[in-house]
Amino acid sequence: MRNTIHPYAAMLAAVLMSGVHALAQDYPARAVRVVVPFAAGGGTDILARVWSLRMQAALGQTFVVENRAGAGGGIGAELVSKSAPDGYTLLVTTSALASNVTLFPKSPFDPRRDLAAISHLVSVPALLTVHPSVPAKTVKALVALSKSTKGGLNFGSNGTGTTSHLAGAMFGQVSGAAISHIPYKGAAPAINALIGGETEMAFPGVNSAAPFLRAGKVRGIAVTTRKPSSALPDVPTLDSVYPGFDIGNWIALFARAGTPPAIVGRLQTETVKALQHADMKSFMVREGADAVGSTAAEAAAFVAREVEKLGAIIKAAGVKAE
Repeated sequence: MRNTIHPYAAMLAAVLMSGVHALAQDYPARAVRVVVPFAAGGGTDILARVWSLRMQAALGQTFVVENRAGAGGGIGAELVSKSAPDGYTLLVTTSALASNVTLFPKSPFDPRRDLAAISHLVSVPALLTVHPSVPAKTVKALVALSKSTKGGLNFGSNGTGTTSHLAGAMFGQVSGAAISHIPYKGAAPAINALIGGETEMAFPGVNSAAPFLRAGKVRGIAVTTRKPSSALPDVPTLDSVYPGFDIGNWIALFARAGTPPAIVGRLQTETVKALQHADMKSFMVREGADAVGSTAAEAAAFVAREVEKLGAIIKAAGVKAE
């Protein structure tokens, strides 16, 4: 018996497809709120503002950045998770979104369930950095030095649960290095502690470390992402010594779960274009970031993997939110 498509079914499908197309074309019809769950002036905030200007130019509506800091990025993320699923409230956030799932187990939302990933925007590698007085020039030499030093070596971080902390915790777990964590309140005091010799090593973002590398005040040993840093192409990766080592900060774009796929698709398409604009490329060079511009499906899969990976590091290290 020959399969046939009922003419009414074909008509219905055509109507639905035209409705989806119209929805994407009509969006946005008013201003879009872009929530950044951190204070103004940081790298994530600046990226969100540069991206918003490009989206305004492309889509013809205002994209208004709103800073909602607190709970390691959790307050702003929760706000978006409870917004209307219409594409008019978006979230630009970092890898903190993934680590917070484990750090705050009683959180009222789960990004894998309550947020719709739109695109993985950029990757920002961290850099295993040491004070110039540390004689080790390679990863293996540094691990050996830590084991032969009474009390081991200290590494500073931007704060408990931050990428700079978890990178150090992961390094200790895979290498067996004898290292102890000292948290500071932000990137500036952590890098200043390293420069001043309060700590022997740290895992700052390449953007934080680069000026001091050039000045000879710190020495870079290896980047923490599997892919080499475009800002420091001659620095080896930790993956080259410990295969599979891959951790770094990242920034991604989200909407509320349930946002129409047509709107998610249009945002993703325009975002990929925006990442190629000179203004955004200038930001990435300045911040030591690498553009990604993934699809929504790739971004969702990436975030799910990050939740599991960072959760395992946090649990193994016994990290507790402050």
